[in-house]
Amino acid sequence: MIRLILVAVFLVLFLVCSIPLLIAEWIIGHFNMDLKNRSSLAIVKWAFNVILFLTGVQVTVLGEENVPKDQAVLYVANHRSYFDILLTYVRVPRITGYISKIEVQRIPLLRNWMRNLHCLFLDRKDIKQGLQTILAGIDKMKSGISMCIFPEGTRNKENDTFLPFHGGSFKLAEKSGCPIIPIALNNVADIFEDHSPKIKKTHVVIEYGEPIYPNQLDKETKKNLAGYVSDQIKNMYFKNKALV
Repeated sequence: MIRLILVAVFLVLFLVCSIPLLIAEWIIGHFNMDLKNRSSLAIVKWAFNVILFLTGVQVTVLGEENVPKDQAVLYVANHRSYFDILLTYVRVPRITGYISKIEVQRIPLLRNWMRNLHCLFLDRKDIKQGLQTILAGIDKMKSGISMCIFPEGTRNKENDTFLPFHGGSFKLAEKSGCPIIPIALNNVADIFEDHSPKIKKTHVVIEYGEPIYPNQLDKETKKNLAGYVSDQIKNMYFKNKALV
């Protein structure tokens, strides 16, 4: 339980003590949005790295060279843990927004940092609002901001299984012209979810697949883009099971 307590205390202290930083970031954004983006990214990366240090997690990273650093990308990953966001965000090379469920928007201060990082909030029960969120994400990617989605739509609670990937999210890449970077996350639920409320020191594997350019795919593959990307992630996931 000590790790959980340390993580919870740090998170609360960070959110409360970062109020002056949020005010400073708001002021900076009125004069230099690029500086605000870079400073917000650096602050949140630091906080996430501290949390990961407190968990004691060891991370093996494969294929990170596949991530283009000179353009926006759409990260697509399987989703088993709250820590998926931390583990992937500390490695992004440029400002990146995550598409999160709308309920997270209710959490004070956390939502402010997420907005600073261009995260979007998706209401899965409201089709019209969901479309607006996707359109907003397309605009962000066209402006050079990467996005990350977990197309299973929710955390999968079963080990070694995958929920169906929702196809609508892939419009972000199709309409923006940006590449998709598939990410396979192995053993992430062993940090917390598999034995809640304890946080366990464990080993996870993250693999970044080769970029997928939707507009370069043949017609049939493009038509089933969600299934195609899901297959790429599954292949990496099951290949890497022996490493954890």
